[in-house]
Amino acid sequence: NSVAVVDVNNDTKPDIVTANYGANTVSVLLNTGTGTFSAHTTYATGTSPNSVAVVDLNNDNKPDIVSANSGVNTVSVLLNTGTGTFSAQTTYTTGTKPQSVAVVDVNNDNKPDIVTANYGANTVSVLFNTGTGTFSAQTTYATGTNPNSVAVVDVNNDNKPDIVTANYGVNTVSVLLNTGTGTFSAQTTYATGTKPQSVAVVDVNNDNKPDIVTANYGANAVSVLLNTGTGTFSAQTTYATGSSPISVAVVDVNNDTKPDIVSANSGVNTVSVLLNTGTGTFSAQTTYATGTSPQSVAVVDVNNDNKPDIVTANYDASTVSVLLNTGTGTFSAQTTYATSKGPISVALVDVNNDNKPDIVTANYGANNVSVLFNTGTGTFSAQTTYATGSYPRSVAVVNMNNDTKPDIVTANYGANTVSALLNTGTGTFSAQTTYATGTNPYSVEVVDVNNDNKPDIVSANSGVNTVSVLLNTGTGTFSAQTTYATGTSPISVAVVDVNNDNKPDIVTANAGANGVGVSVHC
Repeated sequence: NSVAVVDVNNDTKPDIVTANYGANTVSVLLNTGTGTFSAHTTYATGTSPNSVAVVDLNNDNKPDIVSANSGVNTVSVLLNTGTGTFSAQTTYTTGTKPQSVAVVDVNNDNKPDIVTANYGANTVSVLFNTGTGTFSAQTTYATGTNPNSVAVVDVNNDNKPDIVTANYGVNTVSVLLNTGTGTFSAQTTYATGTKPQSVAVVDVNNDNKPDIVTANYGANAVSVLLNTGTGTFSAQTTYATGSSPISVAVVDVNNDTKPDIVSANSGVNTVSVLLNTGTGTFSAQTTYATGTSPQSVAVVDVNNDNKPDIVTANYDASTVSVLLNTGTGTFSAQTTYATSKGPISVALVDVNNDNKPDIVTANYGANNVSVLFNTGTGTFSAQTTYATGSYPRSVAVVNMNNDTKPDIVTANYGANTVSALLNTGTGTFSAQTTYATGTNPYSVEVVDVNNDNKPDIVSANSGVNTVSVLLNTGTGTFSAQTTYATGTSPISVAVVDVNNDNKPDIVTANAGANGVGVSVHC
């Protein structure tokens, strides 16, 4: 099932080593010269060896054999005893169904370590070489579903080899960056209320450390998790909202320099406003009516009075609601404007360079975006629409190609893509360009994650429990995705520096796990 070609008997002629899946052995065929080979010699391995690597493990200048045994969840190590003969196997435990093995020094101690892709466990195993060709117990890291191939290569030019897996079950690759001494970054999770649907990361207690706020759809509450330092968070404090809160924004609505919470409550057709009472605690909610099934909320000053207003995307009504701030954090009755069918996400950004924020919605039921220009004093024109991929679930509006004109990005849940629509001037947009993501992208953010002054795309992929990062290659085009594991069903993503190292980190709301995940930028 696998073959390696390496000189195992030090005669400068490459020999053949195969992993024999059906025989539970490896075969060694010595090169006799002129490209012919001797009859094979076999050595026992664990059940169903699926992959083989041949590397000097014990620093004796003789290459040794490592096989990944998918039928018994082990690797076998067979040390070269000289002239191309091998000792009996020593086995080490891995994750379920290891399908692929790589042998590379991952912790910079000049001893090659073992890395396996564990198809049945959705993990990779790392086994450190402790010397003389013996290995430590495994450390595991989450990958995408069904990893069946692994490579270990320095992908970010920091002289530390990183892990890359091909994930058969989800049509993705996972990249796990080496953070030093052979450890790899991965999510850290924190509990929230039931079914967190939306996350915002904002400093709510004025300590210069961004905190986490989630809208918990199944609990009719928001959770606040204060940053305790270096990107770790306290246990949640919860506050009641209306029924089925599905989107949250954290903005100072009453001009007291303390950010307040606004949630869109899809089950009761309202927004809740919770004023910050100081040190990151919040008052009981005040509610205001919206259109039917508000799915997304944005809080932005739309009428140039220095008071942030509320805008919601109302899915079942195919409208947006605008609620003007009347002062001290109270709001007027809504004014509604028509969109295409099923608006599910809303952003407010000046797209036509007139210093008035315009409305952009992602219309899940129509496979398009709507653009409504601000005509002044917080009123809006009729919509103009542009096609996207199927079922656009989230929208972000950011200048991606450095031309001072904000562009549109949507996460297309039904197409497993993001769409980028470049602003061609005066708020008109080009046809979409699409880029592949993980399965069912549910939320998108556009933020410079690699400090090159070009905003990159990050999507939360609810169908495969990953985030995708697509780096901006210039002029608003993007590289293929790199994926990172999250908790179950990530449906909202925020990209913010949570540990004060000037590198943006990724925070996801994981609806299937009732928690948030923090992936620290390494």
